Amino acid sequence: MAEANRLHFNEEASTYDAKHGKLNERLTEEIQSRLDWIGVDWASDDDDDDDDDDSDDDVESKPTKSRREVRLLDYACGTGTMSRALAPYTTQSIGVDISENMVAAYNSRAENQGLSRDEMHAVVGDLAAADGPQPSELFADPRFFGFDIATVGGGLHHFAEPELAADRLVERLRPGGVLLVWDFLPHGPHHGLNAHAVIHHGLSEERVRKMFEHAGAGKGFSLEVLGSGLMPGHYAEEGKELPKRQIFLARGEKAA
Repeated sequence: MAEANRLHFNEEASTYDAKHGKLNERLTEEIQSRLDWIGVDWASDDDDDDDDDDSDDDVESKPTKSRREVRLLDYACGTGTMSRALAPYTTQSIGVDISENMVAAYNSRAENQGLSRDEMHAVVGDLAAADGPQPSELFADPRFFGFDIATVGGGLHHFAEPELAADRLVERLRPGGVLLVWDFLPHGPHHGLNAHAVIHHGLSEERVRKMFEHAGAGKGFSLEVLGSGLMPGHYAEEGKELPKRQIFLARGEKAA
């Protein structure tokens, strides 16, 4: 199944953002409007601002404060929708995706935005491979641990074992770090052009809650339904309407 997903998203990478622009814009707005709900101690330049009545001399005399470091692990990152949505509030985003072409698109967009590899960069990999606690030597590197937030944007229903993916991601969070996912509530099977790349026809709130709890991120678990939206990548066959699905966001915190 992982290979089917890799091949499918390799084919979709070059046109993915154009096809799903409206959905990605909506998700970005929904995520950015819920920063307090997500619950990360975000990076901010606000602490650098001085009171309006401070003189220019006073401002110049004060040392410049560095932004708080906030590190994001964006799993099944695709072209980087989750990374870009949270970029204003994080200092580093590391994407991981099984699709080489999606990783290339992610990195191209980051470079076009003038971001360095230290700020936003993706690598090819599969953290949910059921072949041991560390899928490869690359992901045993310390830089792939200690994240403040880990995200999966619309990927869980493609995974053979979404619970295993959650386990692996929470392992890489620092104590108190947040797991954030968006996906779809349960729905009937579809007959779109990429049905071969879909394993789960949505996820129930109960299943997601248990998934977070089992992974060790059940603290403060919350799930919010955003409404209906087009299912990305599920293109209708000729003569059939595109399906509507209920989108949710879920968050939970790793115990300190």
